[in-house]
Amino acid sequence: MESIAVTSSGQLRGRTTEGITAYLGIPYAADPVGPAAFEAPRPAAGWDGVRDATSLGATAPQPPYEPPYDVLLTNPTIPGAGYLNLNVWTPGGSGLPVLVWLHGGAFRNGSNAAPAYDGTAFARDGVVLVSVNYRLGVQGFGVVSDGPSNRGLLDQLAALQWVQENIAGFGGDPDQVTIAGQSAGGMSVATLMSIPAAHGLFQRAIVQSGTAQATALASDGALITGEVAKRLGVPSTAAGLGSVSVEDLLAIQRVVSLELRQNPDPVRWGPTTVAAGGGIMPFFPVIDDSLIHERPIDAITAGAARGVELLAGVTTDEFRLFSIPSGLAASIVPEVLPMLLRRQGIDPTIAEYYAAQRPGQSPGEVLGAITGDGFFTWPTIHLAEAQRAHAATYRYEFAWQSPMPGLGACHSLELPFVFDTLATARSPLFGTESPQELADRVHAAWVSFVTMGSPGWPRYDATARPVMVFDHPDSLVVENPRGAELAVWSQ
Repeated sequence: MESIAVTSSGQLRGRTTEGITAYLGIPYAADPVGPAAFEAPRPAAGWDGVRDATSLGATAPQPPYEPPYDVLLTNPTIPGAGYLNLNVWTPGGSGLPVLVWLHGGAFRNGSNAAPAYDGTAFARDGVVLVSVNYRLGVQGFGVVSDGPSNRGLLDQLAALQWVQENIAGFGGDPDQVTIAGQSAGGMSVATLMSIPAAHGLFQRAIVQSGTAQATALASDGALITGEVAKRLGVPSTAAGLGSVSVEDLLAIQRVVSLELRQNPDPVRWGPTTVAAGGGIMPFFPVIDDSLIHERPIDAITAGAARGVELLAGVTTDEFRLFSIPSGLAASIVPEVLPMLLRRQGIDPTIAEYYAAQRPGQSPGEVLGAITGDGFFTWPTIHLAEAQRAHAATYRYEFAWQSPMPGLGACHSLELPFVFDTLATARSPLFGTESPQELADRVHAAWVSFVTMGSPGWPRYDATARPVMVFDHPDSLVVENPRGAELAVWSQ
């Protein structure tokens, strides 16, 4: 059955199934073609008549995931210039809470077309779900000499402005908006919490496996962009980079990204870029003194997100997604471990402490535990400590283990549980016999937070420090889990 919604750009035709209407591929900004791909987003053009919104829109230009992640992480790509689009799922009605989803993918991959992000279950439970595409890689986060930086974040802000202007037409309440994201999407959420330009666009935030510390200096971001431009033989400007084909841009971006990952030299690539990514991610939001003036964690500590209720958490074994399938963990010998930690900006003496807590674990397993805590768990604690003074804050940990050997509760594993899409999303990460009861619990907690501001367990405080640990068959609140071990990061 078709349904019609009215937006500031024109009318949309959606598709209604069992009481849930999906409006897909809605443009929230103009097509970023040519030099415009390196400029601020512009308003979407209007249209006459009724626009069909029953199929997914284009996805942002991006290289494929490298093996084996091309198999582990479902990442559909849809060609087209109109990729600054969003999807809306709604049960109809009015005054409903809104959840805006920002996908992950290291700021260079991902989209709102992933099956795991289907918003049907949220709409079924009374939440209007909006999923957003934004510019990625050099187009989204490269630093050019004559254009704004952080264009991917400017896209996200444009989408949030669209929500404020239009979501009531889909049954949503513009004064009851939660923004949520995982990995790079979680970093985006934390950054949006910290900047004045986003003030008033949302009231709650969910940070999944993200951090409020992942920013680089604009000068360091310019080094990577300049290297891409040099190899393309064009100036590092909007006109220069906008003059080459998207295919050529992605090919060179991919080569430079691999070189950075294999040789994260702070002299060549910039110390803040290397420190922020540990040699894994080449693209980050940058402190440009225009949109971002300081590290998000510093702004949040000072009260930049005062009143914004926060749900933040991690998976238990975040880094195993990156160290086990790649073979990195199996290749680590004790002599190499300190060097690898130094390269990631981590004090190598931490390895001795972690190894003592994990008798019998291999150096690769110790490296995974340290890196996961350094890049995900400790920054999440730091964010919770910063925000709890300014608004109700809650922490969780997703502990259910993947059926794939050695992966444990790895990065990205919680996503189909949050969206309650185990029956439709497919990946070897969670297999075909994942516990639906756990998805019911996790999804219900997110719905409760979006609807009422509480996920259903005590808020985080300075004494008990409660964390909801999601597992199967039992999920329970644990006070300050691994507190003594994680305290080494604050020393």
